[in-house]
Amino acid sequence: MQILNHKQILQKVKRLSFQIAERNLNEKTIAILGINNNGLRFAKMVQEELASILPDTELILSNISLNPANPLSEPIKVEVDIEQLKDRSIIIVDDVANTGRTLYFALYPLMNMVPKCIEVAVLVNREHKSFPIKVDYQGLSLATTLKENIEVDLTDKTNYKVFLN
Repeated sequence: MQILNHKQILQKVKRLSFQIAERNLNEKTIAILGINNNGLRFAKMVQEELASILPDTELILSNISLNPANPLSEPIKVEVDIEQLKDRSIIIVDDVANTGRTLYFALYPLMNMVPKCIEVAVLVNREHKSFPIKVDYQGLSLATTLKENIEVDLTDKTNYKVFLN
């Protein structure tokens, strides 16, 4: 069952971006770190919207690569120099927050420096947190069963969609 269509997703991105801008109005630089493929696609959408809202703010866009099924099986990598993130506002972005495990492990490479703040933005927030992760910005909050799955498709720039299976 489709729960978000293209137009609704674009509206969510716009609203999330305005919320991020409001909380970070006085920042000279904001780092937007997308988790893996869909997280990075969603981060890029947020970054593009933020660029139009905060034209004088430097926006750093980067990827956090990790294996969600087995986070400790390989190194967790941030593709930007960690030194660039010191004393910066960081927004960790993913398509779906379920138990919070992926977001929890995405923080690992950031533990060796002190950012100004770290916030979390997701397109869909499921209410099944098993890890101490708080989502600051969410497009849609869903209370689902553990057996249900959220599938986000951001690959076709003319037809974004989110399904509940």
